[in-house]
Amino acid sequence: MTITGLIIFLVIGAVAGWLAGLIMKGGGYGLIGDIIVGVVGSLIGGWLFGLLGIAVGGLIGSIIAAVIGAIILIAVVRLIKRA
Repeated sequence: MTITGLIIFLVIGAVAGWLAGLIMKGGGYGLIGDIIVGVVGSLIGGWLFGLLGIAVGGLIGSIIAAVIGAIILIAVVRLIKRA
């Protein structure tokens, strides 16, 4: 992975984490927290879309998959915290 690819990956993670925080009424988790939530969400979203046979491509597709994965991650963490 080149440095440019790494930077794009981190920016997608930050944007996805921030958007998921807004959607889930969390208000975001700070830059590092948003990146972590977005990157893990990207892995979850990519895995889930692969299972469903949905192909995502490009920057917007990657952000959408990462946001959906991050929303799922936040929902699961909140469920575990309540238990």
